[in-house]
Amino acid sequence: MPVARLKVVIDTDPGLDDAVAILFALQSGLFDIAGITTVAGNLGIGVTTRNAGRLLAFAGRGDIPVVEGAERPLFRSAIQTADIHGGDGMGWVDLPEPAVPPDVDAVAWLADLLMREEPHSVAILALGPLTNLAKLQTDHPDAAHRVGLIVAMGGAVNEPGNMGPRAEFNFQADPHAAGIMFAAGLPMIVIPLDVTRKVRATRDWCARLAAGSPVAAKAGEVIEAYFQSTQGRESRPLHDPCVMLFAARPDLFAVETMRLAIDTEDGPDAGALFPGEGAEVAVAMRVNAEAALELLAKGLGA
Repeated sequence: MPVARLKVVIDTDPGLDDAVAILFALQSGLFDIAGITTVAGNLGIGVTTRNAGRLLAFAGRGDIPVVEGAERPLFRSAIQTADIHGGDGMGWVDLPEPAVPPDVDAVAWLADLLMREEPHSVAILALGPLTNLAKLQTDHPDAAHRVGLIVAMGGAVNEPGNMGPRAEFNFQADPHAAGIMFAAGLPMIVIPLDVTRKVRATRDWCARLAAGSPVAAKAGEVIEAYFQSTQGRESRPLHDPCVMLFAARPDLFAVETMRLAIDTEDGPDAGALFPGEGAEVAVAMRVNAEAALELLAKGLGA
């Protein structure tokens, strides 16, 4: 008897590592993707929404809807990272234009989907700032509490930050949204830099992708573009793919429940986490990195 695939919504701000995560979800056959909702994060909402559509067009999956979401954080100015992801968000990797125009109002779309589906049957794989999900929790709490699981890449517990001394990008981009989700009491797993920095693509690993399926080869191109933004690095952390890897194989990760508060001020540590304070949050703190990379490569078709 075939194993039922996990029904998911991908909430994302593509972004290079988002692209690898999405390509894995599309190619691996492990997920039933109900839709992709977009959020401003790595770049503005027009760019991130276009990129979600471009990735679906490349994979021949115009049947999956793209729904445009929040164009800015709840209370802060947006951060953009064109220096890392390129002005087009994809490191100028060649991708087709979207085959289908996006829908609008991701929060209303999510609420409708969750109210139509069986309670707790849909997981949300959150690759960017949590703005859409915080609005879902605030504006449609009954729908939000029908989510089966949220897996969210964000934060740094014991690791240094990548945007400030202790702040990680997704949580710094919208710390208020992360704080709302911490306090919501929804089933959520946070995947911080403590884990994602251990799952690293090397040049040799990218060469393996290049020799694989067209999707694997395209993922390899995307990671090579990621390398171009950090000259001299021998490997690159695969932050967002860890969300998909956890959803597919949670046994590869070790999860701890801890109390976490988040800095919502405007300083360089906006988005920093304070362990031992705040709400109880489940956090992945360790990973079998070798097995995770193998799963990622095979799922991409390498």
